[in-house]
Amino acid sequence: MFDIGFPELVVIAIVALIVLGPERLPKVARFAGLWVRRARAQWHSVKDELERELAADELKRSLRDTQEALRETERRVRESAAETEREFDDLRASVENPAAPPSPPQDQDPESAPPAGEEDAPLSHGSSDEPRRT
Repeated sequence: MFDIGFPELVVIAIVALIVLGPERLPKVARFAGLWVRRARAQWHSVKDELERELAADELKRSLRDTQEALRETERRVRESAAETEREFDDLRASVENPAAPPSPPQDQDPESAPPAGEEDAPLSHGSSDEPRRT
């Protein structure tokens, strides 16, 4: 902050001794020391308060980012669950009604679906009408 070295302090002390005299110099030095301590304490108090506020802002920003990531993850999980449920319902419908052609996936155009006669025929698993479970 200030570039005051030892030689400058000696010059200031000699000038203060000449101006104030030897009787008043100790009192003035104590008084100046008191004010310097108060100023430093105030400076440290302000500095600590600013550091706490910055840390609180950092925590708030981190919490907000984490909440956004959690919302995004929840949205993706819900989309995946809905897609899985749709696929499961389509599979259940195709098992319950094997004569009906399966509906094309939502992201596929109906025109690009295979022609009606080219679907895979259901596999038979022996004499039982129920599908075999493995």
